[in-house]
Amino acid sequence: MPLALFALTVAAYAIGTTEFVIVGLLPTVASDLDITLPLAGLIVSVYALGVTFGAPVLTALTGRLGRKPLLVGLMALFIAGNALAALSPTYEMLLVGRVLSAFAHGVFFSVGATIAADLVAPDRRASAIAMMFMGLTVAIVTGVPLGTFIGQTFGWRATFWAVAGLGVVALAAIALLLPSDLKRETPAGLMQQVRVLGSGRLLVVFAMTALGYGGTFVTFTFLSPLLQDITGFSANMVSLVLVLYGVAIAIGNLVGGKIADRDPVKALAVMFALQAAALAVLTLTAPSPVLALATLAAIGFLSFATVPGLQLYVVDMARRHRPAAVDVASALNIAAFNLGIAAGAWIGGLVVASRLGLGATPWVGAILVAGALGLTLLSGALDRRERSQPGPAAELA
Repeated sequence: MPLALFALTVAAYAIGTTEFVIVGLLPTVASDLDITLPLAGLIVSVYALGVTFGAPVLTALTGRLGRKPLLVGLMALFIAGNALAALSPTYEMLLVGRVLSAFAHGVFFSVGATIAADLVAPDRRASAIAMMFMGLTVAIVTGVPLGTFIGQTFGWRATFWAVAGLGVVALAAIALLLPSDLKRETPAGLMQQVRVLGSGRLLVVFAMTALGYGGTFVTFTFLSPLLQDITGFSANMVSLVLVLYGVAIAIGNLVGGKIADRDPVKALAVMFALQAAALAVLTLTAPSPVLALATLAAIGFLSFATVPGLQLYVVDMARRHRPAAVDVASALNIAAFNLGIAAGAWIGGLVVASRLGLGATPWVGAILVAGALGLTLLSGALDRRERSQPGPAAELA
């Protein structure tokens, strides 16, 4: 693998850290800025919405720029966003900083995968893309717990300064290691993206992604206060629990890809059913440290085990129903993941603020994942009907 790919991996690590590290810092941020926990949860939602809506628009607008200057500019924007977050005297200013970082996130992953594939021989493209995304997975395993520890020890602003420092390292690596003659693909226009959204079958898969991934974030967004207030862990212990959760996520991502290779629909149905059950069980096991840890490991494993299958399935659906826009459909599914994060964090905040309280977030998340299971079964039934009927596949109304 070329050294240029290492530069993309470092950038993915920095971006992955800033996306998820706020989860471990919500109680600290809420206390320091004198806001409620549900309001602090919106920091997660706003970031995810920035990725969801900023990525397709900004990717289309920047399609004519050179790939290397674009990535350098994105990392500069990322550094500025995290520095602004670190300097924020108010909640509103913190949100602005998070949105700037989110814009950089969305465009980076939209173009980064293509660049990674072009850096290697055709028969190694999948491995190159996987290596770039490894930065995101490693960030969840190491960056998030470490960032949480820094924030709890030196204040949450120190975490954002540390992430900005990672951004500086990534910018330097991209500037030094990435070749200047990278191929520029024809940018996907906004109308091409709209046509993908006109496919009923693809909309079903996007909804599966948003509900299945978002269901976990109803709980994950407020995992730190749940572990402290209900399970009884100390703030420092939460950092170690996040390491366990991150390891489970990394294993789930690897195993989920192998399980989904042959029959993604069947694999997704089983994993969504188990994921909903694990979330529901956490409602009962949360007061017990040992049982809570075991349940959280299962939830972490299952939440990312579905990701490869969902991405594979949306590509398969796009090839059948929108063959001219497979890349656009894949990018919109990434947007659906982030829309699910935003919705899950928002719903979790509503639950925490209601009479149900913090302890209800797991079973509410289980309901959303059960919705994803229902859509998966529906989509599988439609697949079987299409295979049994010759001719073009019928679109959903």
